[in-house]
Amino acid sequence: MSLPFPEHALRHALTQELHARAFEPVRAPVVVTHFAYHCGERRSGINVAHLLRLLETFGVDLPPAAEVGQYFFVNLGEARLRWERHTEFVTYGFSRVLSRKRAAANPFGDEPLAGLPSDWLAALPGLVVSAVQLVLESVQMPERSPAELMTVFAGNPVIGAEVAGGAGLAWSDQRIHSDGFGRVLLRDRGLTDAQAGRLVKRLLDLNTYRAMTLLGLPAAREVAFALSDAERRLADVAARMGRADGAGLGAGGAPAPSSERALLRELTDVAAEIESVAARTASRFDATAAYYQVVKQRLEQLRQQRIQGLPTFTEFLDARLAPAVSTCLATRRRQESLAERAARMTALLRARVEVRLQEQNRSLLNSMDRRARVQLRLQETVEGLSVVAISYYGLGLVGYLLKGIATAGVPIDPGIGTAVALPLVLAAVWLGLRRIKRRLQHDAEA
Repeated sequence: MSLPFPEHALRHALTQELHARAFEPVRAPVVVTHFAYHCGERRSGINVAHLLRLLETFGVDLPPAAEVGQYFFVNLGEARLRWERHTEFVTYGFSRVLSRKRAAANPFGDEPLAGLPSDWLAALPGLVVSAVQLVLESVQMPERSPAELMTVFAGNPVIGAEVAGGAGLAWSDQRIHSDGFGRVLLRDRGLTDAQAGRLVKRLLDLNTYRAMTLLGLPAAREVAFALSDAERRLADVAARMGRADGAGLGAGGAPAPSSERALLRELTDVAAEIESVAARTASRFDATAAYYQVVKQRLEQLRQQRIQGLPTFTEFLDARLAPAVSTCLATRRRQESLAERAARMTALLRARVEVRLQEQNRSLLNSMDRRARVQLRLQETVEGLSVVAISYYGLGLVGYLLKGIATAGVPIDPGIGTAVALPLVLAAVWLGLRRIKRRLQHDAEA
């Protein structure tokens, strides 16, 4: 149907984005096996292809790959699959009805991945960072005592809270058990199906984003030594730059060019090392900050109330996540600070090198000026000597001429004639040289 107004090309996509992380209603008792694998920011379609491979195994009609989008729901026999594609990880959630007998006896007793092809699991295009089994108990089941909770969580200390304003109870130990999965036990105390669906999704998101948040901590620890070494080298270069006297100083106390070149080369190496570290970790630390905000948002959405004697999810995660995130963010700020220091020191050293070059150029120009003045004096001296020498030879020729005339019988004294010709010859030679000099200067300027 054509619309009576022009429509933006992204209008439908933007509206659909509001529903990209939708939940499905859930009714207790149910068990959800959920895992997330880190696959990077790839757009090759390999994750969708892996999903379609699973659907083909279960004989499900395959949708076009382009229609899968960012999330996908489908029934796989007795299980319900929820698939989601995030920026750098993909999640699979398999939910199935749990028998009341099994839920009462041992809610986590079933094999989490039962029924899934082992070769398909082994070929996951990424590495699993979070795997959780969540059990939602119905309100008809008897309350569990603290001792029973300890048994359910293999004797580990338990955290928990009333959630959804008291309509549910949630417990976990935030540990990986022998089956490779974490455990979350959720009890229905009057949840609607929609509330249960939202609550299940938030608890699963909480575990996934908690794991993704902590991915930045090993990177922060890994680069700590490199940053400490870069900081030490920067301090050493700064001390050598600020030293007024010492080895490598040239005339007048100024640093020798070789010393400045060595400092600049070392500064460049340190700056390159800092940039290399930042390039490897900057995106990871930014992701850590973003995921931590999602974790805090999910914790707030749980609307927790304390269960006497147990720490809440917020207390437990804040005590452990906050220091890790602070370490990552402090490392990022340290990288930025070191990069700025290296840039300032490089600019300072380059400015000093430029000043040094300007001083050298000025000294060179002064030296050339002195040499030009000396050459001018020498030229003037040589010019005077040239006048004398040329006049001498000219007078010799005049003398020979006068002697020849006298020998021919002309009454003339060669000595007197030579004496009379001396000032004339000197003047002619001097004027001739001056004229030649002016012509050469004119040609040079032209």
